[in-house]
Amino acid sequence: MMGDVTYSFHGKAALVTGATSGIGRAIAQVLASAGAHVFVNSENETACKETCKGICDAGGRASSAVCDVSNAEALRKMAHAVWRNAGRLDMLFCNAGVTGAKRIGDAGYEADVEKIFAINLHHARLLCEEILPEMAKAGGGAAVLTSSLAGLRGNAGIGVYSLTKAAVAQLARDMAVRWGPKNVRVNALSPGLIATGWETQILSDAQAASRRLRMTPLRRIGQPEEIAAAAVFLASDAAGFITGHNLIVDGGTLITDGN
Repeated sequence: MMGDVTYSFHGKAALVTGATSGIGRAIAQVLASAGAHVFVNSENETACKETCKGICDAGGRASSAVCDVSNAEALRKMAHAVWRNAGRLDMLFCNAGVTGAKRIGDAGYEADVEKIFAINLHHARLLCEEILPEMAKAGGGAAVLTSSLAGLRGNAGIGVYSLTKAAVAQLARDMAVRWGPKNVRVNALSPGLIATGWETQILSDAQAASRRLRMTPLRRIGQPEEIAAAAVFLASDAAGFITGHNLIVDGGTLITDGN
């Protein structure tokens, strides 16, 4: 249950990548609380088991889907294994992502590029290639790809991360056009600054925190559960006529002039 809206996913199955922390974990928890069988992905087996245990202890249903999403061969095998175990997948949430530490032109930048593209963009592309055709054969489904506010405006200090996130939103549009005729919806989600741990790099400095919060009309950072609510909405029947959209969930940061 999210606010005043209740979703039911009983009898449905979902795969969530990057599901053991932050936004991904919140998505998995909300889906499970609404009745879905959630396949929890991370490269960390212990973290997958702990997340699944928490969901099951709360009365939900979850299974581990351990895989390093930067490994294309392993990712394809995981997708097929999840489909076999579930019988079908109704929802796909490509959420796994990393920021990287280098800006364009920094020493070591090129070493970041391949890994960040593999995790942020290519894992979503490959899962769409593997799973969406099967969804189409089964009668339909929905995918939500986690993009970012960083992919919607210029960034001096983020580097390749913003390039990958802009591409994720385009991937959602392309997949929406391709698979819409087969009743498969694909949308992107662009969070702003969210309390996932990364925000401490900004908010630990009082001056930087004040400047950053002035850039957001709601004057606060978002919570993972708020992003999960938006993601689950996009995958639900309530969003049945929404596809190819990039839903921005940023407290208004994108639209403000900072005053």
